[in-house]
Amino acid sequence: MPDFIPHKTTLTTRPDGSFLYTSQHPLGPVSDTTADWLHHWASATPDQVFLAERASAGWREIPYGEALQSVRALAAGLLAAGLHSGDRLAILSGNSIDHGLLMLAAQYVGVIPVPIAEQYSLIPEAHDRLHYIISKIKPALVYVSDTDQYAAALNLAGLQGIPVLASHDSGRANHVFADLMRSKAGPELAAAHAKIAPGTVAKILFTSGSASQPKGVVTSQRMLCVNQAQVAVSMPFLRTKPPKILDWLPWNHVFGGSHNFNMMLANGGALYIDEGKPVAGLFDKTLANMREHSGNLAFNVPVGWALLSTALKADKALRHIFFDGLDLMFYAGASLPETIWNDLKTMAMDTLGHLPLMVSSWGMTETSPAALGVHEPVERSGMIGVPLPDVEVKLIPDDDMRCELRVRGPNILTVYYRDAEKTAAAFDDEGFLITEDAVRFADADDPDRGLIFDGRLSEDFKLMSGTWVQTACLRAIALATLGPLAADVVVTGHGRAEIGLLIFPTAESLGSEAPGWQNDNGALIGGDHCARVRACLQDMATRATGSSSKITRALILADPPSLKDHEVTAKGNLNINKVLTGRAGLVERLYDDGDGAVILL
Repeated sequence: MPDFIPHKTTLTTRPDGSFLYTSQHPLGPVSDTTADWLHHWASATPDQVFLAERASAGWREIPYGEALQSVRALAAGLLAAGLHSGDRLAILSGNSIDHGLLMLAAQYVGVIPVPIAEQYSLIPEAHDRLHYIISKIKPALVYVSDTDQYAAALNLAGLQGIPVLASHDSGRANHVFADLMRSKAGPELAAAHAKIAPGTVAKILFTSGSASQPKGVVTSQRMLCVNQAQVAVSMPFLRTKPPKILDWLPWNHVFGGSHNFNMMLANGGALYIDEGKPVAGLFDKTLANMREHSGNLAFNVPVGWALLSTALKADKALRHIFFDGLDLMFYAGASLPETIWNDLKTMAMDTLGHLPLMVSSWGMTETSPAALGVHEPVERSGMIGVPLPDVEVKLIPDDDMRCELRVRGPNILTVYYRDAEKTAAAFDDEGFLITEDAVRFADADDPDRGLIFDGRLSEDFKLMSGTWVQTACLRAIALATLGPLAADVVVTGHGRAEIGLLIFPTAESLGSEAPGWQNDNGALIGGDHCARVRACLQDMATRATGSSSKITRALILADPPSLKDHEVTAKGNLNINKVLTGRAGLVERLYDDGDGAVILL
């Protein structure tokens, strides 16, 4: 296990009954801009790989010295193309070396990169989200990796007339990436770069829009630089040897694009871009890449860890490749099921004889993202840790020992892009960001043990009896109980007498031997699968402690979550409210005891 710094916190009870929770660890030095990191490592370790991606003959690797030269040339090219500080650069394509260098070049001269989920461009049903964001930011330039691949998006009415930059062009682009790379750095570049300061906008990241239209989080250079200083305090091993990751997490999202990308840049590390993803048909690419380049840090979402755990159990050689030299296993985005946590722990011990640091953290797009983190060994999943240095956490307790979580600090946004109403609603009267997340202490008598995530307050509801149902906890238990039978679930029951469950089945369960399914107007009926679901939920019901945790009915849905109807976000998370409203008829059927599709317990 790498060196770690123990949790050390202060918890103060305030006159209004809320708590103020802070770290006792000092922050340490903070860089002014992302370019400071690039300049430092280009000088200190010019030959160290910074970015790499799969190429036909192996891997294309860009060291720090070359990266700085390319960033400066691209930045000069952006200025020559007529862009100015404050102009927006919309990036429609996914992760690539060109994307990463262009993003840093924009930040180098104050042009604001706006990476947008590539699904919004490549999936016609999601074009309304792309149109909304483009109309909001009014970019001066749009970047795509390939004009043919992104032709449908570029032909949208909202993008007509906006100049296009492309790495591969079939005649549609106004500027070609290779031409910008040949631009010469002159006095204009030096003058533009000299104006970049901690308060300069570094990027705009749009939220997934799970509750409303996506919000543009204005992210400053200070927010990014402070957050990496905070992370470095909690993970001191980042400063003792260059980190290396193989990572697929998209850069339009704060986990991949701010946390992981900047962690490599801030610490002179290497980011090998994984074109695979934790989905059918693409995960094999991840495994192939891992056999060639496995890092000393591993970041993923729970579904990715689930697939990797299965692959590692089946492949001893890959298991040794993955765990060799591994310092950290990190999950975020949702709670990691305890069974997967235990499997990874067992394999690590069997392979290494010791454990890497197995941790998670809590954050949002609005917090750059890490605000709380686990940075000492823990014995279970679900822990989100303690406040990072200079983060103030306000905890507002309820009658059930849960607390509403609010945060304040230098890594937290001050404004949403062109949205004064949402900005005003985001903060309380003390300037704390209202997160609408709930937490509870792992040990009520020892705040140094940290917090456990306990769901979204906005998704909890009351039964007809007035009993509160905490949906996140119940959903996690249901998913663990159903195992391979359910890809995801939605807990129902607001204003009703009983709790119900809408189940999205896995592709594997739908393809099992002789399933015997019938599609009954959006619900699946018949077959052995229903009996297996009933048996799982009956087992879960025997462990229920009352009406707030007892599921009495379920419905298996025939249709997967719809991106077109915004039932699933660009991150792949369910939009619970959209599912409940868009499938209101199925919710009504769920509470009809005479409906043959309903699984009654």
